[in-house]
Amino acid sequence: MRVSVVVVGGGPAGLAMSHRLTDVGIDHVVLERGEVVNSWRRERWDSLRLLTPNWMTQLPGHGYDGDNPNGFMTAAEAVAFFDGYRRRFDPPVLTHVTVRSVRRTADGFDVVTDAGHWQCDAVVAATGASSQPRVPAVGADWPRGIEQVTALEYRRPSQFDRAGEVLVVGASASGVQIADELRRSGHDVTIAVGEHIRVPRTYRGRDIYWWMDAIGQLDERYDEVDDIDRARRHASVQVVGNDDGHDLDLNSLHHGGVRVIGRVMAVAGDKAQCSGGLASLVANADLKQARLLRRIDDFVSASGLDSDVGPVTVPAPTRLDHVATELDLARFSTVVWATGYRPTYDWLDPAAFGRPHKVVHDGGVARLPGLYLMGLPFMRRRRSNLIGGMRLDAADLAGHLRGFLDDVARTRTTRGGMAGSGRTGQQRLAGAMDDVLDGTRSAD
Repeated sequence: MRVSVVVVGGGPAGLAMSHRLTDVGIDHVVLERGEVVNSWRRERWDSLRLLTPNWMTQLPGHGYDGDNPNGFMTAAEAVAFFDGYRRRFDPPVLTHVTVRSVRRTADGFDVVTDAGHWQCDAVVAATGASSQPRVPAVGADWPRGIEQVTALEYRRPSQFDRAGEVLVVGASASGVQIADELRRSGHDVTIAVGEHIRVPRTYRGRDIYWWMDAIGQLDERYDEVDDIDRARRHASVQVVGNDDGHDLDLNSLHHGGVRVIGRVMAVAGDKAQCSGGLASLVANADLKQARLLRRIDDFVSASGLDSDVGPVTVPAPTRLDHVATELDLARFSTVVWATGYRPTYDWLDPAAFGRPHKVVHDGGVARLPGLYLMGLPFMRRRRSNLIGGMRLDAADLAGHLRGFLDDVARTRTTRGGMAGSGRTGQQRLAGAMDDVLDGTRSAD
C-alpha cells in the first residue's frame, strides 16, 4: 500500500498535521495504536484540567466556541473537543494499528504495522513527548514495601492506602497538582523538589498565559535562544487550571501541610538522602518569576495599558521551614514519580538518532530526509507542546513537507518517473485504507 505521507499518532499533534496536509493537497494516512487522542482518554488523572485557558485551545480550522473562554477544560471536555474536531474534517485515521517499524529506503520509507505494510515518501512522528515516564535511577534502590506509581498511572487519591504517607517526587505542574489533591483528600504528603518554574496563575487581573502570549514569549523561536537543548528540558510551570485563579506553588503546599524536601539523591535501606541545595533552587525560581513579571510591567507601560489592567503586585517569596536532608522511608506506603516524560521512538529507523531517545532535528525537520516530528517541547516555538502551538507548527512543517515532496517528484521525473496506476493519490489512499479495514474485519 502506498501513500505520500504516513502520520504516526492520532493525538492533537497528528490531527493538526492531518488537517494541514489536507489543506495543501497531500494524500496521507494517520495510524493510531489505540483510539483517537488515546492518551487523553486513558492516561490522565480524573481531576486533571488543562493548564491553559479555553480560549487558547485551538487546532487548524477549529477553536473553542463555548461560553467560558477563561475557564479550563477537564480531560473529558478536551476529549469531546478533539472528537468534535475529528468529525469536522474527517481525517484519514486508522485506529488500533500499532506501528512496528519505520525504515528509510532508497525510495522513501517502509512502515510495518500489525495491520499491514505501507510505503511512503515521508513520515511524521506525532506521538508527542509524553510516551514514557522518566523514573530516576534511584528508583531501583527503593524499599520493596513501598508502592511505586508514575504520574501516568495516577488516577485519584483513593487508589492509595491511607495508612502510610505519600511521597511525590517532582514539583512541576503534575507533581504539585497531585501533591495538592492528595493533601486535600486527607493523605499525609511530602514533596521532593528539584529545579522548578514558579509563576502566578493570574497577574494584574489577567491569566499568566494571556500575558505570556501578549508579550510574545510563547512565540519565541527555537533558533532565537542561546541554548535550545536547555530550553527544551525546562520543567512545566507550577500552575493549576482552576476557575477561582488561586496559585499553586511551594508556599501554598507548605501552608496546607505538605512537607517540602530537596531532590532525592540516594537511597540506602530505609533512608533517603536529599539534596541540601533546595534553598538556592527556590531563590532561582523566585528570581525568574520576578523577571517575567517585570517584563510584563514593562510591556504594560510601553503599550499604555496601565488603566486597563490591575495594579502591580509582588508575590511573596517562597518561605520554607528547616528542610531535612534525610528522609525516613519507613513512614511511606507510596511514592509517586512526577519526574517528567520522554518520547519513545523504538519503532523508528536508528539512522534518525544522534544518541538514545534523541532524534536529531532542526525545528521538527529531522536529519533523516523525509522524517518530521510533532508535539515536542519548544520544537519550533515555546508554545509547541501547547495545543495552540501544534496548530502553528503543523502549518510550518506541512509547507516544508510540500517542498520536500515536490523535490522527490522532480527527482523521479528526472530518473524517468515511476509506472503509475492512473489513479490519483487520494484514490490510491482510499483503496489502501479499504484493504486495511477489510483485513482488520477478517481478523475480527
